[in-house]
Amino acid sequence: MDFAAEPATPVAVEVTFLRMDRPPEGPRPPSPPGAAVVVAERCTVGFYRYLYDGVGRRHVWWLRRTLTDEQLAGILADPVNSVHVLMHQGEPAGFYELDRRNRPVVNLSYFGLLPHAIGRGMGRALLRHAVEAAWAGGTRAVTVNTCTADHPRALPNYIAAGFRPVRAVRELWQVPDRLGLPIPERLQLGSR
Repeated sequence: MDFAAEPATPVAVEVTFLRMDRPPEGPRPPSPPGAAVVVAERCTVGFYRYLYDGVGRRHVWWLRRTLTDEQLAGILADPVNSVHVLMHQGEPAGFYELDRRNRPVVNLSYFGLLPHAIGRGMGRALLRHAVEAAWAGGTRAVTVNTCTADHPRALPNYIAAGFRPVRAVRELWQVPDRLGLPIPERLQLGSR
């Protein structure tokens, strides 16, 4: 996609790429009562956009917002991609997405909690669930990346879960203004 011709806000981030080469050991951290993870077997575009926006809006998740409904529906229908939803007391509390296109390496492409679920003891258990699901069925490694736009606990949580950083790169994103995303001042180019 070419975003060069439209108004955009330049956003400077450092992206850290992480890798896990063996499954974690020990018990899964406990989830709060009433929490369960379900696979969204036929995830609709509308529901996915709700999850993606709810988790990622404050963290400048923008790429999937630029896709048409047809493009996004194609990703969601692809059997190598799966969306897993954390439900808590009958409502969505977070989600993760696994991308198996490069199997035997599985990528944890999206992960996060909805704002009302942050700080309620669900994140570590959901991350462990994601890692265990990624390791199922002949996986040799699990990858994930995070950046300085994500929640400040993202990188430490990935490391505590058993991922190790393999490289970090500085990226400049041109986030289209039409998306209406709030861009934290600390990330705007020229605000440093």
